[in-house]
Amino acid sequence: MKPEHKQTKVHAVDAVETISDTSQTDALAEIPDPDFEIPSEPSSDILAQESHIKRRILPDKATDSLYSSWKTLIPFLVEPHLKYSARTLATALEITPEVISACATRLCPQKRTTIACLFFDMLLHHGLFPTAPSQPRMAVSVELLSFYRALFERSCDAINALASALKTHYSRRGFIMADARGEIIQDPFRRGLGYAVQWYDILQVQIERRVEEAVQNSRNRVATLRSQAEDYTSTLSTLRRGRCAPILIQRCPACFAGTMFGKPTAEGGDIHTATDGNFHHRHRRAAGDCPHFYDPTYFLPKEYVDHIGRRIEAQRKRPAKSPVPLVPDEAIDQCETAYEAADGKKQKAAMDSFDDTGIMALICRHDIPLFFANIDSPGEQQKYSVALLEHLFSLIPPHATVVALYDVGCVLARSLSKYDILPSSIVSRLRLATTAMHAYGHEWACQLVHNPRMCIGLGLSDGEGTERLWSRFVRLIGVERSSSRQRRLWLIDRQAAAIGSEMQSDLGDWIRRRLKRGINDQGTAAQEVLDQCELSIKDLESEWSQQRSSQLSVRAHAPARLKKELDTVLTLQADLDTSNTALQSTRLMLEKGAASKDTLGALEALEKGHDRLMAKVEILYASLNIHDQFPELEGINLDFVRLLLMARDLKMNIRKRAIASFFEWDKLDRAVGGAQQALGTKLHQQTRKAIAKRQPALLTALRKFNTYCERLEASYDPSWGIPLPSPLPTKLAELRGDPSLMEDVWITPSTGQVPRWLEDADVRDGIRALLKRERCREEQKRLGIEADNLCRFFGDELAALELALRTPGCELISVLLRQRHNQLLRLQTRWANPLASSLRFTSRAKDALEIAITLSGSAQTPNMHWLSTTLLEVPDPEGELTDVQFAEPHDLPAAESEHTALADVLEGDLGGEEIEDFDSMDYVNDTHAVIVWEAPEVHQSVVRNRFDVNLTLGSSRRDQPSRDGYPHQTFELKDIALLASPTACLNDTCINGCAVLLFSELKSVVTGHCALLTSHDLPRIRYNASDDILWRNISYTCYWEKDIWILPIHRPSNIGHWVLCVIRFSSKELHLFDSLAEKKPWKNDIKDVMKLIARLLAIARQQHHHVTTELDGWIARPLKITPVQTNSYDCGVWVLAAIAAVFRGRHVTGLCEDDMRHLRHHLRALVLSIPCS
Repeated sequence: MKPEHKQTKVHAVDAVETISDTSQTDALAEIPDPDFEIPSEPSSDILAQESHIKRRILPDKATDSLYSSWKTLIPFLVEPHLKYSARTLATALEITPEVISACATRLCPQKRTTIACLFFDMLLHHGLFPTAPSQPRMAVSVELLSFYRALFERSCDAINALASALKTHYSRRGFIMADARGEIIQDPFRRGLGYAVQWYDILQVQIERRVEEAVQNSRNRVATLRSQAEDYTSTLSTLRRGRCAPILIQRCPACFAGTMFGKPTAEGGDIHTATDGNFHHRHRRAAGDCPHFYDPTYFLPKEYVDHIGRRIEAQRKRPAKSPVPLVPDEAIDQCETAYEAADGKKQKAAMDSFDDTGIMALICRHDIPLFFANIDSPGEQQKYSVALLEHLFSLIPPHATVVALYDVGCVLARSLSKYDILPSSIVSRLRLATTAMHAYGHEWACQLVHNPRMCIGLGLSDGEGTERLWSRFVRLIGVERSSSRQRRLWLIDRQAAAIGSEMQSDLGDWIRRRLKRGINDQGTAAQEVLDQCELSIKDLESEWSQQRSSQLSVRAHAPARLKKELDTVLTLQADLDTSNTALQSTRLMLEKGAASKDTLGALEALEKGHDRLMAKVEILYASLNIHDQFPELEGINLDFVRLLLMARDLKMNIRKRAIASFFEWDKLDRAVGGAQQALGTKLHQQTRKAIAKRQPALLTALRKFNTYCERLEASYDPSWGIPLPSPLPTKLAELRGDPSLMEDVWITPSTGQVPRWLEDADVRDGIRALLKRERCREEQKRLGIEADNLCRFFGDELAALELALRTPGCELISVLLRQRHNQLLRLQTRWANPLASSLRFTSRAKDALEIAITLSGSAQTPNMHWLSTTLLEVPDPEGELTDVQFAEPHDLPAAESEHTALADVLEGDLGGEEIEDFDSMDYVNDTHAVIVWEAPEVHQSVVRNRFDVNLTLGSSRRDQPSRDGYPHQTFELKDIALLASPTACLNDTCINGCAVLLFSELKSVVTGHCALLTSHDLPRIRYNASDDILWRNISYTCYWEKDIWILPIHRPSNIGHWVLCVIRFSSKELHLFDSLAEKKPWKNDIKDVMKLIARLLAIARQQHHHVTTELDGWIARPLKITPVQTNSYDCGVWVLAAIAAVFRGRHVTGLCEDDMRHLRHHLRALVLSIPCS
């Protein structure tokens, strides 16, 4: 930029005005001085100061005249700029001479003359661009404008930053800008520089379109030649030939450069797209508008979108059709309620402050933007997504199929099936699915049909590319809001073009990343799970088919009234829990001081009132499902049924609350669109407080649900055939990765045997691995097609460029054509990948040259003076691709310092004022034991003595008082009857009580090293009981001092089964006893046992007991690898025999099955020896 001295006057009338019909005087009178024009990009402080002043928001006559002059001038600058580019490309920058002259040598005699007319081609010849279409006071370096354009694509810094920087720079160098009166101009560059940037870009657009027109003519000729050479003989394939519109091919050749289309949508379709709306890209109404100056290539016309909206409204007034739904309407209703995107009437921006509220994007599966729709309504109405999809179908072959992923794809799919919103020719070729990240916000029945990870043919397409696209646009938000409406569309459109060009060049790297991180890593992990699964692939497919059909038909959708009531009760429960904590804290504080009796009495009254409220809440819980009708549950215990239904509805409520927390988590992780964009402290704190405020209700619901699971297991009868629900983690980080969160509680009795997909966790893991493997295989096939498309596009585009360079009439743009040609050749190395080698690209390049020679009739390329570009090769020390800014959905970024606080909140650490810092759950993350299925060298107990026991006969229960450190034991008559029956299964009272009796009977030095746990302890771990509950129920054993822990375990599935785990700390071994010698069920049990060890040791440390045992290096071994039980009722007696062997200092019992009836008699005798109560 070359500023003028303040007294220098330059009178310039452009060449445009000399050929205009209007006189020079009139033209000058209508064109305002740019230095005093209203700024097109007012700063936020200016907007605030002028908010109370009525501002002009529409262009006036002077502004219209100014823009009209610019639009008239730009076409005359195309040729001078092309000549300048041809002269300066790949050369050092010229120094602007003191005398601007068209003389090439400048050796002729010079003569100074005052001029009244200066042609703009003179300015461009010397690399300068005017700041006004008439009488410019400044000219800006073309290279500076090009640099700012490239910088803006990366930083999106408004012109204010560059203008202020130039003012500071020139001021420091002694150049002070002043007006004719000698007053310093506060902002000398912004207006003129803003116009220069804007209209220089419009000049670039016109040049690009001129080049594109020439290349497109050559593409058409190449396509005609290729179509004549193609073989149209019929094949067995159902695909048909066709070509997409050039605009789509140029935006993503990997998706749209194919020639065969017609793949059924049930198999994945031909093209994968995603759509989503963003309401951050708003426009302030007060910023106004400017005259039209740019025709967007990405945005759909407003008239077209509004026409779609009127069509949708008209169709909704007609009677709805009644198609057979793939997903129950109740599930879709819940999805519609859960997502704001499905509510087109919900106002997401203040319409009195904003006239444009956001943008809707349609992208391909490589995250390349295809089209946009400007949102000018309060909510995300369906007309925007429908308009984008309909426009896409107008540009693809009539038999091509599309899969569109959308946050609320299930809701849109239902609307399209009920109303004729789109023509049947489009609906039959369109399949809608949800996006992968937002899938967990949908009902499970909806996920079975619309989750891309469960849909056949979708591969690893996730639909989350819109989120990654928004992260690239996030820096534009501030600039858009204060720009005029037309400039806002221009900024977004040009930024989309820059992003699309960059991402197109990255397609080869994208394919390589997807092969490595997606197919290789995920596919390998899935195959390892399948290799460990005992079921064959065919059996897993059958189980998945049964699961899908069953869960789509199950009555798992509670009425909306019930959900609302349950949500209200949960909130009340959370408030009561908070008040209980406050009461306990108050009591502790008062007891430490000298509180009066009246104060303590008042506190006691409050506690009693609180207990009564808690009891009433329980009654309210029980009454919520009273009107639900489930006739299939008749014949099952009423209390069990009520508990089961409450657990089902509570889990739905938990899922809704948890998903809301997950979205807030994701929001903060993405930092409103960008993983690299730090969130402000204020917004960070607001988000943290919002999550902390809602977390207690969620944690209360989780604890309540786990309590229900524990109570269900306690009252469970295997003959009912209803699978028990699994407990949920109480840590949100673990809850997020728990696959059972999405599955509803099963409330229908199974006829016959319980399905394996419902009962066996390994089968469910196998199904998930099977689905992942299938998606990886589908992805590899699609990547192969896309690699072929890239090769085809490379050859055709190279042929078109070669032909354009040989076509007469393209001499003026030949430099730009050659530049494109070289850029495409450099892509040959970037696009090469394991599915399309560099040899294939080389072959395509040779073929392209032959086609160009054939069509042009000349083998000679135009003679050009071209400087080759110097390339610097930097080797990758690891030989692998460096990380890119587009992370795969499974590659979560590391938490930054700003994000760590939220992680603390989600982990339950709300600070010392809210909850305690210590939680034993924090110690169970990495605990595991290796299973070695070989029986160890053991010492068997072969003593079969018959003990003389003094029996006290009677028909009443027996109460064993506290003895040997263990609490008192109570045996009811029904428990004694189980011991008396030779074929009865023992219950938990028999197991736990008889184990204590054996401990007292066999008391010795060995038993002093044993801690006898109960069958209730492991369920408490499974159901995530609090540390206080665990300590209160287990501390009497002094387990931290014992080397051996004896843990009886009950498995409630099927008919119920008793097993035993002996935990030996000295050898860090788990000895597993199962009279049926089953291996598979131990997998999950061992996880829970190690969790129990970790938590109990952590609690002991918290209670200031010395514990030194480490949690790594543990081994689990079976005590029996062959079955010792052949009946279905003696498993409990076998467990007591194994416990007795440990008390005798042995590893395993030497008893046989015939001895079990004698041991059962002996145990009954021990119980009857207790005096009657």
